Amino acid sequence: MTTSRETGSGGGRAGGGPRTLAEELRARPDEALAELLRARPDLVNPVPGDLTQLATRAATRASVARALDRLDRFVLQIAEALAVAPDPCPYERLAGLMTGDEPTDPRVAAELPRAVAELRRQALVWGGDDRLRLVRTARELLAPSASRPSATGLGPTVAEATAGMSPGRLQKIIEAAGLPTTHDPVTAVAALTELFEDRARMAALLARAPEGARAVLERLAWGPPYGTVTAEPAPHLRWLLDRGLLLPTGPGGVVLPREAALHLRGGRAHRTPEPEAPAPAPVTAYAPETVDATAAGQAFGAPAAVEELLSDWETAGPLVLRAGGLSVRDLKRASTVLDVPGPVAAFWVELAYAAGLLASDGDVDERYVPTPAYDEWLDLPAAERWAWLAGAWLATTRTPGLAGTRDAKGRTLSALGPDLDRSPAPEVRRRVLTLLADLPAGAAVPADALLARLAWERPPRSPGAPGAAGPAGSTESAGFAGPARPAGAAGSTGPATSSGPANPSGTAHENLRSRLARWALAEAELLGVTGRGALSTPGRVLLSKTAATPSPGAGTRPADATAARGESAESAAAAALAPLLPEPLDHVLVQADLTAVAPGPLHRPLAQRLAVLADIESKGGATVYRFTPDSVRRALDAGQSASDILAFLTEHSRTPLPQPLVYLVEDVARRHGRLRVGAASSYLRCDDEATLAEILADRRSAALRLRRLAPTVLAAQAAPDALLEGLRAMGYAPAAESAEGDVLVTRADAHRTPPRTPPAPVPDGPPAPDDTLLAAAVRAVRAGDRAATAERKPSPAAEDRAPAATGAAALPRTTPAETLATMQAAVLTGAAVWMGYVNAEGAASQRVIAPVRVEGGYVTAYDHTTDEVRTFALHRVTGVAELAEEHAV
Repeated sequence: MTTSRETGSGGGRAGGGPRTLAEELRARPDEALAELLRARPDLVNPVPGDLTQLATRAATRASVARALDRLDRFVLQIAEALAVAPDPCPYERLAGLMTGDEPTDPRVAAELPRAVAELRRQALVWGGDDRLRLVRTARELLAPSASRPSATGLGPTVAEATAGMSPGRLQKIIEAAGLPTTHDPVTAVAALTELFEDRARMAALLARAPEGARAVLERLAWGPPYGTVTAEPAPHLRWLLDRGLLLPTGPGGVVLPREAALHLRGGRAHRTPEPEAPAPAPVTAYAPETVDATAAGQAFGAPAAVEELLSDWETAGPLVLRAGGLSVRDLKRASTVLDVPGPVAAFWVELAYAAGLLASDGDVDERYVPTPAYDEWLDLPAAERWAWLAGAWLATTRTPGLAGTRDAKGRTLSALGPDLDRSPAPEVRRRVLTLLADLPAGAAVPADALLARLAWERPPRSPGAPGAAGPAGSTESAGFAGPARPAGAAGSTGPATSSGPANPSGTAHENLRSRLARWALAEAELLGVTGRGALSTPGRVLLSKTAATPSPGAGTRPADATAARGESAESAAAAALAPLLPEPLDHVLVQADLTAVAPGPLHRPLAQRLAVLADIESKGGATVYRFTPDSVRRALDAGQSASDILAFLTEHSRTPLPQPLVYLVEDVARRHGRLRVGAASSYLRCDDEATLAEILADRRSAALRLRRLAPTVLAAQAAPDALLEGLRAMGYAPAAESAEGDVLVTRADAHRTPPRTPPAPVPDGPPAPDDTLLAAAVRAVRAGDRAATAERKPSPAAEDRAPAATGAAALPRTTPAETLATMQAAVLTGAAVWMGYVNAEGAASQRVIAPVRVEGGYVTAYDHTTDEVRTFALHRVTGVAELAEEHAV
């Protein structure tokens, strides 16, 4: 069966090797097939019907592009070399492309077998060592073209560059190169190619080059190979053009053919092969206790930052933009509340959202407010709250670093917006932490060293290499910074020039994976997963546990998820962090300057009540609270009395209450509530007539439009809340009252969303299959392949009607009577038959079955294709045939 370009592209057998990719897969043992499906999980979904379908799917553009994206730099360099090598390419020729005429790096020769084996394992290369073939789709993705340069910096071959050139022009080129003329363009191209590939003859030709010609070729040799010349080129350029060393690509455009470039390079496809991963260095060693202490300080501050943000948003959350996300103004306000830069505020906002603590409420005026899970999170110990956040960060595909940047259409990406998911983010975070985990405890390396290692493990294929489109079709979301056009080379009387050598390491701009890695390092430091650049003990526990038992990620919290998983990653990390965190305190130090100092973290009830009574002046290892008339009035408005406030402070202060603070509380309490505001529109009453007279005489009260109704009552044409705010702005301390005349206790209403699940991570392709699924998939593919390739006995009746179809692709065709007779005979003899079948959806398939019962228009049989007993409708059977003796099951 030849259903794809790849499976139908085989040449003759080489040393008994396979002619197609499907044949090579068929020869692999089950373990090797399972390894292929494990390395490329997209091939399992759905399970291929047979090995030909598997080979076809393995050669599709999307699957090959995904596989190439997961190769390390050296394996990718080998694939790039095969893309510019002849097809097929002997192993020795491939080795020469990597080492050159004079191999100087034994590491390349040592690592080459591993790289070829990896390409074979992923079905990107097939064939014997004497005929290595790169999958055709991979060649199309990696080979250079005029619109997409190759990472090798090589250009098109002589045959590709001269396609469409007139025969007369070709004959002039080979004549100028010293070759005999030919009778057709094909032999002319072959002769010129042979000349450029012959090192001795090519050296002799270049020895006759005029001054300046060799310098032009050297500048184009390592790429980009494109340049431009004027209509009247200089003599040395004309010499190159006449001999085909520069071939035209269009009006004024020229290119250095691949064969000539390889000669100038000494036969090397890459300027700098990179067979080994760069070691992260230099390593700075810290005491593990120092790293843990630093990380614990950050870990303690992470839940506090989220709590401070959400406590501010639970009363008046920011509005959701029409297109989704948080406005720039609201993000700036959040950064002011948290006293952090905007990007850090965006990280805490996105982390709360990823952890399921924050969502939109779904109202008409939609706002971001805490979810019910936030209340449960608040009741957890500090270490468990941190573990909840850290687990969500490790699994989420949300990327706060993109907030404020622009997408491919020039639109600004907003925090909490719909376009901040990047599927590689979790993998990049894990790889960053894994690199740190491989170092000794307490060891740190510079960020650039980690990024260099990550770039070797997952390099971008090349500038402009096509990749899977990300959100909004942006090129950065696919991991590439956009296509790099061939550099033009200006030359009127001077030489053609290029913009410089190609960059095999990546693009001119940092690609998405590099940015994700940088953000991962910064976020890990903010969250306390790392400290001083080294992985902390809780970070190691979190990483090791999630690697051994993958976390269910966001969306499975809370309560019962942890209980169901037992010793989960989050609970283990929380247990590792708990001894590193300071014990909460139940006291403060009240000072004479109307401040209270908390020398450490406070118990939540104490911290919450103190935050109502005083304003937080500074944070850090010790938190400073300042008492002001407004803060004391805020406590009185919340229903506390002066005696309650003083008793609370006396109970929790390790120092005597200073007299100025007692005076402040009593003075504000004495004035609090003397003025009473109610609804008329609104009214103001006070037993002190002089106070009311003073308010009426104050010009600042004009906006309230007050008038006296009685000696102790004023009416206002303003709403009660506006009247309250106006009087407070004038320096008074009014209190609201009910219709019965009682003082209203005003507390801000805490708003919550309906129950919400955290955002589900956007998967980076299908999940990796487990061993059970792999074993079942291999069995199904093998069984389907046996059915597809089984040979049948010739049917005389069918031969009389029409010539028998040959090949596994043709379904058997028999009349209903012949089908029934063959099925009944197979039941009696216990033989297996080959059957064509069309299911209810109209999908045709071929199967090898062993019929056990035929009745009522149905046949019950053991299906060797699926290894199960099934029932088939006889009217859907296209035909049956007996298997040949050597293929009988």
